[in-house]
Amino acid sequence: MAEENIQRAYGSGKKIRKHIIFYGRVQGVGFRYYSVNKANQLGLTGWVRNLPDGTVEMEVEGYEPQIDELILFLQNRNYVWIERLNAKSIPLGNDTVFEER
Repeated sequence: MAEENIQRAYGSGKKIRKHIIFYGRVQGVGFRYYSVNKANQLGLTGWVRNLPDGTVEMEVEGYEPQIDELILFLQNRNYVWIERLNAKSIPLGNDTVFEER
């Protein structure tokens, strides 16, 4: 039922999965917390984690407008500053939620 509502809201496009690396002030500012909460609210699946070099890595799956909405949401958080991001499409996964790793 929830999947049908999400499809209705975001059109009949196909689900996609993206691997994204975020650069900037993205660690120690609630980035992963905001990511998990908003992604689950939007019905996205995947994961997010800090990397040792100060970047944040994310794999996110859903409809493209939802993924775009998540990124815009993250860009507008206090204290978060996304200098740039590298995103590439990858094969769909089998996650059932969006979680922190």
